Amino acid sequence: MTDAESRAADEQRAADAELPSAERLKAFTDAVVAIAMTLLILPLMDSVTDATESSAGAWVAAEWPSLLTFMLSFVLIANFWLTHHRMFARVTHVDQGLLWLTIVWMFTIVWLPVATAITSTFDPDPIEKLLYVGSLILTSLVLTLTRVYLIRHPELHHESQDKFRDGLAVGVIITVLFGVALLLMFAIPALNYWWLFVLFLTRPIYAIVVRTRDRRTQPRA
Repeated sequence: MTDAESRAADEQRAADAELPSAERLKAFTDAVVAIAMTLLILPLMDSVTDATESSAGAWVAAEWPSLLTFMLSFVLIANFWLTHHRMFARVTHVDQGLLWLTIVWMFTIVWLPVATAITSTFDPDPIEKLLYVGSLILTSLVLTLTRVYLIRHPELHHESQDKFRDGLAVGVIITVLFGVALLLMFAIPALNYWWLFVLFLTRPIYAIVVRTRDRRTQPRA
């Protein structure tokens, strides 16, 4: 090992010693997400308790919009958590910037059960859609900003920059598609939250982005 490499290793060890471990933050984040996913079911539990229908079938017929938004929110929060989990898999340390980005992200996750309950409590209107889909946009945006932060602070993790950049492209696509879904809800309200299925375009769009990038980086003959 050269003197320069030895000094760099010493500086890295000193930086690691000053920065707190990411393990407690990861555990706390997992707990917050688990609580948020559990809170999603509470309005349905109250609906069952207060039900006036004479059969389970009648209850399902009356509550199917609430059931739909519950399942949708559960799947979306689960996907947000999976993305966060993969992003932090090789994050070893936390600084103030990363800590506060994660706290903001947890706030958006905890808010989602409230936004979900709003969709089934009040009559459909633009504010309801803005509160729900806007919350999803914010959650996705904070994840994207967190990935940008990690790209700029390699001392916090052992992940490759290329992997973070690939994830950043996917995050930007998802955030934009949430925005597109919200605009389509305003433009063609009849389909309402079914417009969120535009998120299935994420992979095809990402494939196009990768092909375009590869063509640009290929050396010309």
